[in-house]
Amino acid sequence: MKLYPIETGNFKLDGGAMFGVVPKSVWQKTNPADSNNMIDLAMRCLLIEDGKRLILVDTGIGNKQSKKFFNYYHLWGDFSLEKSLSQYGFICDDITDVFFTHLHFDHCGGAIKWNKDRSEYKPTFRNAIYWSNRDHWDWAVHPNPREKASFLKENILPIQESGQLKFIDTPKDNFLKNSPLGFDIYFINGHTDKQMLPVITQEEKTIIYAADLLPTTGHIPLPYVTSYDTRPLLSIVEKEQILTLAEQQEYFFFFEHDACCELCTLQQTEKGIRLKETFSFIDIFGK
Repeated sequence: MKLYPIETGNFKLDGGAMFGVVPKSVWQKTNPADSNNMIDLAMRCLLIEDGKRLILVDTGIGNKQSKKFFNYYHLWGDFSLEKSLSQYGFICDDITDVFFTHLHFDHCGGAIKWNKDRSEYKPTFRNAIYWSNRDHWDWAVHPNPREKASFLKENILPIQESGQLKFIDTPKDNFLKNSPLGFDIYFINGHTDKQMLPVITQEEKTIIYAADLLPTTGHIPLPYVTSYDTRPLLSIVEKEQILTLAEQQEYFFFFEHDACCELCTLQQTEKGIRLKETFSFIDIFGK
């Protein structure tokens, strides 16, 4: 098995929304804001090469939305999904599986694109199976008012219409060992219903794909929960459980949204679990 970080682009979100009840005077120490109170964020995905399978975890925001839509999120930088795949010698047609942690637009938008004349949508990865779970899929296609702006029908419905969609079974205890993709999965419900976090072991090192449980290293303290979470108190419970496990087992967290840090470890302190060390992917897994 080989693992590759896939940088699909960068964007900005309001720092206050990203840190909920935490005051700006506190969160700006780790996530400095610009003059409009926006903080820099990544859309970093993970590519897993495992035998004949090439599995992409999340797909970034894509490029099919309107200029007005993208202006809301202040896209910046030169990264793209296609460029990052090509860096490792791959193209979109090589992808065999696309795994969605959840279906918010910044996690799944790149899975669907326009056709050449922009008359209809089609899968970006024409040879891939697209994986979600039925509970989250139903949650996304019948969105609540709080998340409606994040679940865009043009990102979601064409996946089902393509015939490439499959569902992963949801376990009763919210932990699935040895999923159809070959890795374990935590199912968590604080941010959105049945978000899935891959747990991947490579070379005796285990990483947890943090997705929106832990957007950045600045979100490690338990109360630092985003205003986008639908059940913030549950998010705190889930964070405590998973961070405690990761600290005790010396797991790495892989960050989807931290613009500066790809991986980190944790340590127990007088104030609770905190950041221990940060790493680049090359530091831990080599080229």
